[in-house]
Amino acid sequence: MSQNFRWKKLEIGVCYYPEHWQESLWEEDLKRMLSHGIGTVRVGEFAWNKTEPEEGVFRYDFFDRFLDLAEKVGMRVIFGTPTATPPAWLTEKYPETLNARMDGTLLRHGARRHYNYTSPIYRKLCARIVEKLASHYAQRPSIVGWQIDNELNCELDEFYAESDSAAFRAYLREKYGTLDRLNECLGTMFWNQTYTDWSQLYVPRPTISGAVNPHLMLEYKKFVSEAAISFAKMQSDILRRYIKEGDFITTNGMFGNLDNHRLASECLDVYCYDSYPNFAYMAGAPQEGMRDRAWSKHLSKVRSVCPHFGIMEQQSGANGWNTGMEAPAPRQGQMTLWTMQSVAHGADYISYFRWRTSPMGTEIYWHGLLDYDNRDNRRIAELDRIAARFEKISDVAGEDFAAQVGILCDYPNLFDAELDVWHGRIARLSEEGVFEGTQYAHTPLDFVYPSQDWSRYSLLFYPHPAIMTREIADRLERYVREGGKLVLGCRVGYKDEYGKCPVGRILPGLLPFVGAEVRESTFVNPDGGGICMKETYSAEAFRELLEPKEAKLIGYHDGVAFNRECAATERNYGKGTVVLYGSTLGADVVRHLLERHGLSEPYGDVVKLPQEVELAVRGKYLFLLNYADYLVCGEALRPLRNAETGERTLGMLRFFPFEVKIFLLEAQR
Repeated sequence: MSQNFRWKKLEIGVCYYPEHWQESLWEEDLKRMLSHGIGTVRVGEFAWNKTEPEEGVFRYDFFDRFLDLAEKVGMRVIFGTPTATPPAWLTEKYPETLNARMDGTLLRHGARRHYNYTSPIYRKLCARIVEKLASHYAQRPSIVGWQIDNELNCELDEFYAESDSAAFRAYLREKYGTLDRLNECLGTMFWNQTYTDWSQLYVPRPTISGAVNPHLMLEYKKFVSEAAISFAKMQSDILRRYIKEGDFITTNGMFGNLDNHRLASECLDVYCYDSYPNFAYMAGAPQEGMRDRAWSKHLSKVRSVCPHFGIMEQQSGANGWNTGMEAPAPRQGQMTLWTMQSVAHGADYISYFRWRTSPMGTEIYWHGLLDYDNRDNRRIAELDRIAARFEKISDVAGEDFAAQVGILCDYPNLFDAELDVWHGRIARLSEEGVFEGTQYAHTPLDFVYPSQDWSRYSLLFYPHPAIMTREIADRLERYVREGGKLVLGCRVGYKDEYGKCPVGRILPGLLPFVGAEVRESTFVNPDGGGICMKETYSAEAFRELLEPKEAKLIGYHDGVAFNRECAATERNYGKGTVVLYGSTLGADVVRHLLERHGLSEPYGDVVKLPQEVELAVRGKYLFLLNYADYLVCGEALRPLRNAETGERTLGMLRFFPFEVKIFLLEAQR
């Protein structure tokens, strides 16, 4: 996937809110940031009133003074469009700009993201403030980039204002053309939901038991994505008329009901993410599992959108709101671990949230690099060490993440799994299983989407694509025929593009090259069994009884459901292989399948690692990250040169709590 902007070296930034501080602090803050390796600040994303304090009245002196100081000291600036927090004068005069709950109750002023994307007056006022800001500030030499809004679809990714219903009708009318076609495709005959006039269509509204036409809901999710992308593109189109050559447009994601790949390709030059691994340690969070290491999964998804991305908000201190969310301060070394986790997975720009902890507002417990007292602390000392390390590995920027294994994803199935509890449960189990299995096998993993090239991957997991189109089926057939290894789970291809289950479709739908069919299937309660292949592997939530045709049986059910009958098949097809596993994919079976196909421990001839350590590779750089709060040991099986010190290591590797080691892979590999 292409992108229009890349950082030339690893860079450090920070989120800064000049409107929160006395102006007497600004210059001192900027100089202090520079002394600790911070070269860029993000500003402005919540400061609409500073430019337009009342409707149609524009003042530029506040950010002019700030940018004058930035240019004086040599600080670069990313300027945020302030549309995530419309001012009180706007929402009071134009309440139709507000988002609403499903029952129509308006979400009032006082928090953030309380607007909707489809209000004509809000789009007009947003377009005007973006144009005013860009026309006045874009040529300032300190500005290097623009952030659109803030966290599109965060807090809420559902919209129920009156303008949303009007826009939804227009979206459906353009897509389907006639009500007859809409009724046919969306199965409105069920429960007598047939529509006879476009005015009868709305965004979802309260119903008995919360039951809503699932096919119309699938369209609603696609509509929300379209509305968000349209809102972002409106802003990026304006910005492009004013920004300097070389400056970039970005936003910070990624959130639900949003095709982030389209958002990036149609609106942005580079994509940014907000990484908060400390959520794993919040009060009430599970005490087991991957915990903060799970953020590598999120970062891998970001990398699928933009191979060389930025982190606009990187965890630096404890996170919490006065209305909820309680998390401890990161322990010594965790800020470095989480920073290097981002870099290892493709980030070339790391911007910490935030410079100084806010003394006011909902986020008074969301700590930044500095505390309220403004004194140097251990986080600032850790930042200095990170900056020094960045200098030594700076050319990792632009290097590609190396993975031979991918997990296929697509937005229709992602949206469907959020709506359909049957689909959603198995999808969550298998995504976790594939991620954990590859992590514990030290096998780097990519998330892969239809817009990308699949041919570079030796093996693809596509766990539960309930919705299967002819186009995707043909690509899967070609991938396997040309030498790829494909692993499918249960419930494959039983829905069409509208989420309906076509009569007569034999599973796995549209994939005859699999060489097996599903005779029967069932949800299962825990029965203590599994699927027996080399040994017995997990098979949670769902089981399918398979009937091999051209495929061979490689596993059978061990448990109450379909005991001793066919549970897994494998077929050599063309130059490749396809496996059908009639259940969810747990970490244990994922590791077995990686071993079966020679893809477990791909760097096992270089380094032997304990389970606690993650392995990631970018170009010549080998990242080894210890997520444990205790000492663990591995072994360098070849001489490894430390990327920061140049020293060579062979034999035992000691990883202290939260330690990150970075080595250079030898050229002959």
